[in-house]
Amino acid sequence: MDLSLLADPGFLLQNLVDGLSRGALYGVYAMGFTLIFGVLDILNLAHAATFMWCAFAGWLVMARSGLSLPFGLAAAMLSGGAIAVALEFLAFRPLRREGPAGGAAADKLSPMISSIGASIIMVSVAEACFGVETRRFPDTVLDPKPFIIKAAWGLRISRAQILILAASVILMALLGLFIRRTRAGTAIRAVAASRKASLLLGIDVNSIIVLTFLVGGALAGAAGILVALLTNNIVPGMGSQIELRGLAVVILGGMGNVEGAVLGGFLLGLVETFTIAYLPGGSDLKDAIAFLILFLMLLAKPDGLMGRGKAERA
Repeated sequence: MDLSLLADPGFLLQNLVDGLSRGALYGVYAMGFTLIFGVLDILNLAHAATFMWCAFAGWLVMARSGLSLPFGLAAAMLSGGAIAVALEFLAFRPLRREGPAGGAAADKLSPMISSIGASIIMVSVAEACFGVETRRFPDTVLDPKPFIIKAAWGLRISRAQILILAASVILMALLGLFIRRTRAGTAIRAVAASRKASLLLGIDVNSIIVLTFLVGGALAGAAGILVALLTNNIVPGMGSQIELRGLAVVILGGMGNVEGAVLGGFLLGLVETFTIAYLPGGSDLKDAIAFLILFLMLLAKPDGLMGRGKAERA
């Protein structure tokens, strides 16, 4: 690496923008992932397959049907919500055994295995429907030519990065308002704290779980279409590229904590980007460095950066 880059503010600023846009994607993906965990206390490992199918849904709407980006984003989020709700009814609810007062049984392994099976089926069906070749958006969807901000040391910002940062901030703000300021959000937090107490308060727990999957799936849809626009690389196996990072972000921020998922996403995105930019062989080392930092942080704070007790989750 050229050591002069260490003192180049333009290079630093460029990598900061790239890292934030990458981290915003991780944050949007992880928000849906951690929201479901916060309510059900299980890992939905089919979240990545939902993410992949939503990218294809957006591609079909924009590349095949010729509709504009807002329609593609809406189609991806609606598809994500529908797929996630279907997973709740088919893969999770049949395995959710309730106690005499509505408390779920302690078995968490069966739902996780069920979600892995659902993920394998969804990826296999996608390969049968679309093949394994890469699908791309036409340039008319999002002009790939970047903006160049000369006043800021030649900073290059693509339209996809602007869209990702804007959409991510809006989605994060809307989810925060939904969880903290609405009756449905209050009910979600109550169910996350205690399903038994929620039933005693008259909350329809099953309906709240369905709503949680709907919101989590919609966020997976948003992440899917945003990643597809940034990379312009849509394949059935694309979910595997973000699944492990999404889990790392959730653990880093604190399991079941939405704000922690956002913070963890930005941190992981920045670590990966700066590792690639500033370390020799950084593209090969980025995963090792990121997960080493995760490991060391968890040694110091096992609950994650914003980890809290179950009663405060979601």
